[in-house]
Amino acid sequence: MQKRTKLPPPQPDWMHEALDLARRSIGFASPNPVVGCVLVKDEAVIGKGFHGYDWLDHAEICALKDAGRTARGSTAYVTLEPCSHTGRTGACARALVAAGVSRVIVATVDPNPAVNGKGIEILRDAGIEVEVGMLEKEARRLNDGFARHIRTGLPFVTLKVAMSLDGRIAPAPGSAPRGAPVYLTGEESRAEVHHMRHGVDAVITGINTVLQDDPQMTDRSGLQRRRPLLRVVLDSALRMPLDAKLVRSAKEDVLVFCTVAPTERQRGLEAMGVRVERVEAEEKSSTAVTRRWTDPTRRAGVSLKQVFERLGEMDVLSVMIEGGGQVNGSALAGGHVDKLTFFYAPVFLGAHGVPLLQEPISAGPLAAEPTVERFGSDVRVEAYLRDPWA
Repeated sequence: MQKRTKLPPPQPDWMHEALDLARRSIGFASPNPVVGCVLVKDEAVIGKGFHGYDWLDHAEICALKDAGRTARGSTAYVTLEPCSHTGRTGACARALVAAGVSRVIVATVDPNPAVNGKGIEILRDAGIEVEVGMLEKEARRLNDGFARHIRTGLPFVTLKVAMSLDGRIAPAPGSAPRGAPVYLTGEESRAEVHHMRHGVDAVITGINTVLQDDPQMTDRSGLQRRRPLLRVVLDSALRMPLDAKLVRSAKEDVLVFCTVAPTERQRGLEAMGVRVERVEAEEKSSTAVTRRWTDPTRRAGVSLKQVFERLGEMDVLSVMIEGGGQVNGSALAGGHVDKLTFFYAPVFLGAHGVPLLQEPISAGPLAAEPTVERFGSDVRVEAYLRDPWA
């Protein structure tokens, strides 16, 4: 057991630096959590690191290697509880003990049931001072996807919508030719959306959006990522055009979910690098879907429950939905959405504009107070429908 010495009070500035390091993990760490670590001694940083999946070393190990022998007697600021188990790497909690670290400041416990609290226990049993909860909220938001997936096997789902002040997501149908860009929001908001895409493993849209807008759905943030952004299309009848931008740019990173048996179109799509998987159709009478089917002749969409289960099996931690009214409504009514992100543009589109939802839906209480942020002339409102850490 280490001898306790008088240490200076913990400083949030060092944890802010650790959080900045954790953000450098985004795009590299999935399916692991993003983590940053800073080692401080005599009021100076002596080591720092962040985690990237292919690099194996966790943030704490990177920081310890950076500090070398000077790590003894230091304080470690870590954005996520040091792991207690041996997997692809050794236990970080035991590495901190072996290095002689005197104190560990942890932003948040690990939601992984295999770790939760056990890493902290190892540190305390070795006589190391441990404090938990500094900048906890900021640290948790970085790993919403990991928390949701490690507990449920499902991805964390964000519904992202750009809309007018009167709740319309596009001008009246037919007012613009197929593939012609229709931007409601400004450049600042669109740049932020690409940063949001960089932070998720997959984006989802519906076939109607593909047929009308012919989107690329790519990550154009300019930031590097370990795994390509998975572009998912919900296309029950498999109407995906072979000349769509998604198809022409596919490199095994486009996945289409349908409900029909294999067809000549499927073989054509697969020959062009598009993956096609069949799932069950959404049940119109399912108690999980509360919306009314006002048009009995309309084809049932794919089962979103099966879609998200399949994505979870693929180690997709986080998903962003960028669809139309039908996809938005199905995702909300089925209880699949964890977070809302709405960009409001300072325009009105009127009654003929495309609505956010095709049918009324009853919404439950929010899991947290909404946040509001400005991007140029636009306003972004974010709200959690479910806290993945709760």
